[in-house]
Amino acid sequence: MKDLSIPSPCGRVHLIGAGPGDPELLTLRALRLIQSADVVVYDRLVSPEIMALIPSATRLIDVGKLPKCHKLPQEAINALLVDLASQGLIVARLKGGDPLIFGRGSEEAAVLRNAGIVVDHVPGITAAQGMAASTGVPLTHRGLATGVRYVTGHRAKDAALDLDWASLASETTTLVVYMGVQNIAEIAVQLMRHGLPPSLPVMAVSAATTPREVRILSSLSAIARDVAQVQPDAPVLFVIGHVVSLYVAPGQTSATLCAGLGLAVYA
Repeated sequence: MKDLSIPSPCGRVHLIGAGPGDPELLTLRALRLIQSADVVVYDRLVSPEIMALIPSATRLIDVGKLPKCHKLPQEAINALLVDLASQGLIVARLKGGDPLIFGRGSEEAAVLRNAGIVVDHVPGITAAQGMAASTGVPLTHRGLATGVRYVTGHRAKDAALDLDWASLASETTTLVVYMGVQNIAEIAVQLMRHGLPPSLPVMAVSAATTPREVRILSSLSAIARDVAQVQPDAPVLFVIGHVVSLYVAPGQTSATLCAGLGLAVYA
């Protein structure tokens, strides 16, 4: 029987963060590994600009997931990675953002290690940091936010959200919601029920850091309606908190509070 504690000499898997979309935000290590891999297994949220950096001769396998439509379930993706590496291939497992922030990278790594496959992690800039850089909205700011929390607004198999609403409803903390488009109405209602003011500024950012970036400025009470009106393309990130009031719109020279202004869209 094979000792699964001994790494396989055949191949290996690099779990690589592709960042939020701008190819210039890739790490040098990430670029080197995706350009030298035998096969790239990639997610839906990896931008076309990043994909264009992969050599044309490299084998590409799309395992991207859409809501209610998965090309491969997670268990099949895990098995695919094990199979490819067991064939002696160098596999770049390419994920949007950072593979260890809502990317299921740790789940895949555990399966690979249990199969005796060598696996390592290559960090990527997570979407919240990319958004902060591209929009100028900080995640923390003296007098407005003393901390930041990242949460996912979606549960596997469309299970009910089980977030700790009471702890999330803090005006001194910036709340960043990933994958929350389908549930933003419920998220906003729950946060207001637990004490956040309806006028609290909210910004939704679609395709942050890419040429397709769209910014929607709204408030907690109106964000669900405004997102439904604009229908931004995925991926969409929600930033909830007073730091959004620091946003400087294109053509302006100073920040303007978005609360009470109604819907404002910048593309």
